[in-house]
Amino acid sequence: FGRGEGWVLYLNLTRFIAGAGIGGEYAAINSAIDELIPARFRGRVDIAVNGTYWAGAFLASVLTLAVIKHLPVAYSWRIGFLFGPVLGLVILFVRRNLPESPRWLVMHGRVDEAEAAVAHIEEMTRQSGGTLDPVDESKAIDILPADRVGYWTLTKTLFRRYPSRSILGASLMITQSFLYNAIFFTYSLVLTKIYGVPDGNTAYYFMAFALGNLAGPLVLGHLFDTIGRRAMITGTYLIAGIGLAVSALLFHEGQLTALTQTICWCFIFFFASAGASAAYLTVSEIFPVEVRAKAIAVFFAIAQCFGSFGPWFYGKLIGNTSGQSADFLEHHSKLWIGYLIGAAVMIAGALVELALGVNAEGRSLEDVARPLSSIDLPDEPGGLLSSPTGAPRPPIA
Repeated sequence: FGRGEGWVLYLNLTRFIAGAGIGGEYAAINSAIDELIPARFRGRVDIAVNGTYWAGAFLASVLTLAVIKHLPVAYSWRIGFLFGPVLGLVILFVRRNLPESPRWLVMHGRVDEAEAAVAHIEEMTRQSGGTLDPVDESKAIDILPADRVGYWTLTKTLFRRYPSRSILGASLMITQSFLYNAIFFTYSLVLTKIYGVPDGNTAYYFMAFALGNLAGPLVLGHLFDTIGRRAMITGTYLIAGIGLAVSALLFHEGQLTALTQTICWCFIFFFASAGASAAYLTVSEIFPVEVRAKAIAVFFAIAQCFGSFGPWFYGKLIGNTSGQSADFLEHHSKLWIGYLIGAAVMIAGALVELALGVNAEGRSLEDVARPLSSIDLPDEPGGLLSSPTGAPRPPIA
């Protein structure tokens, strides 16, 4: 491979495309989960699936130790990049078995296909020994199908109809993104520059860190459906913030080693990971079905813009000094303040959730946020999407 500027641009372009795909994936998978999973299980499933990000991070660390570490430097990073496309090809085959959302089909006027999808789901439920409760007729609503929902409708929905929910979604996403980007993407610098861990051994610490993040959503996920969204999101954000503040004080006093620092962060992110996954759950279920995926995408993009500031900021605080020298506290006094800032950010997210949180557990998506194209919206008999262009509308679904 060449080493000229053209190859650098090519590498950046392909990374951009990969990043765009990952960002779109968050919108797609969270929408699919919410629209296909029963309400009483929606929280734990969504949180668990989002948490499996850390299963991938753990696998990447294992591959680094087992394969990449033993390859020449000129090829190792290229081999590492190739693992991603291989997994992507697997996903292409898995997605062929993913059913289309009946809600999405109804919203686009494809009522017969929606009925067939529901009938198939009900039949599979019966065959597996499950039971189906009768549907309360009072839950019936009439929908005027809308082929396309533009960003103007999205803007009106977010900032006119649901301003407090928009503040909630943005706050949860920004705070968790800042914390994760700040800590995770500078973790290697902390281990090598401050604790003197050899570069080749950092993967062992990442494995422990990833396991702590993976365990949180899997262990705590069901509580978001039983105890409730508001209590659990507030609690996980608050515990993570307080835990980070305590570890910052211990770091400032020079009481931590690479091992104990990792243990502290495993405890902190056990809770933070569940809360962060619940942030994606929140923005995916508190807005109407027509704009759900776009709302996820918007808040994800906003969060990443703020979160990208974290690695740069904390990298500056870490500086260029290495090892715990006699002037350790002087050289790294700024970093512990940075950790306190991260703690404050998470605590702020907890307070916003406490004030504005939506109790969505056990409720259908239509009860949490009525469809925009519903023809019997309060104070708007025609709904936001009843006649956006004045053109004839499809039959009611």
